Amino acid sequence: MPHLRFRAVEFDTVKSLSTALVDDLQPLMACPREDFTVEHISTTFIFDGDVSDAYPFVEVLWFDRGQEVQDQVARKITEAVRGALEEPEQDVAVIFTALKPHAYYDNGEHY
Repeated sequence: MPHLRFRAVEFDTVKSLSTALVDDLQPLMACPREDFTVEHISTTFIFDGDVSDAYPFVEVLWFDRGQEVQDQVARKITEAVRGALEEPEQDVAVIFTALKPHAYYDNGEHY
């Protein structure tokens, strides 16, 4: 934990940005590298009955670390996605879901 879920970003792009992104996020989140999960989710976006293009969407599931850290993490993720896509003005959505330690279990034990 934390979990980063990427949508509307190609698999190879997520793969290529994953190492440097975790390098940047690890000190901000103050957790070991091995606790990070980076996931590519293949999705199809639909608008008005048709398949539509979507801009990159990154969901972050984590234990809340406060607004300042959250802002920094959102900026780092946005910069990483834009850099990997070579699109400096690309819209990127970053959405945080705060998990509660008492509801998160590893091997049957909660945090």
